[in-house]
Amino acid sequence: MGHQVEFGNAAAVPAMFGEALTMNSREIAELVEKRHDSVKRTIDMLVGKELIQPQSVDEQDTDTMGRKRTTSVYYLEKRDSFVVVAQLSPEFTARLVDRWQELEAEKANGGFRIPRTIGEALRLAADQAEQISEMQPKALAYDRLDTADGNLTLRPASKVLGYPERKLSQWLQSNRWAFRQSGKGPLQAHVDKRNAGCLDHKLHNYTDERTGEDKVSVTLVITPKGLAKLAKVLPL
Repeated sequence: MGHQVEFGNAAAVPAMFGEALTMNSREIAELVEKRHDSVKRTIDMLVGKELIQPQSVDEQDTDTMGRKRTTSVYYLEKRDSFVVVAQLSPEFTARLVDRWQELEAEKANGGFRIPRTIGEALRLAADQAEQISEMQPKALAYDRLDTADGNLTLRPASKVLGYPERKLSQWLQSNRWAFRQSGKGPLQAHVDKRNAGCLDHKLHNYTDERTGEDKVSVTLVITPKGLAKLAKVLPL
């Protein structure tokens, strides 16, 4: 039986697993470029063979029609994630190794690289001083955006941020803010970014001219909070 996780309660998931690092089945699906339901079927098969012991969490998200739904998501520790990827797509093992190294480095170093020599320490100090200077214009943008009203779609958001639309789209996907279902279709927000209030979905009702059916389109929007965050973290 999965645990229920409601909107706005993203912090509930990590707390359930203590200090152990985990990777969820959604992330594994993106790494191996497969559908989430296909990954879950593989996990269920491995659980049935008693080869892995993942944790199951029921998370609420929104489907492509804008309807709320509850999706079961598995959270796996490092060893179990390798078993799953070996079963699904062994050729993607290198990606999995790289991702775990990133997670472990972030946990160990708080997201910062620890210099090993005096020379590295001096270079790091110089880099940080330069970054602080470069971030001053973005800090001003943060103050302005944090008080902005309304959500923006990608194109106007890119103009506000002074960041090319295509590069912004790529950054959102590379940094796990947004994704395209099976690599296609419109951008959709990751659940944790919606729960954090950084991204949302704009729904538009329309009638299909060919079939006469009433349909709903979903468009990714960036909230004022998301704009403020992006103004601080986007690379120059």
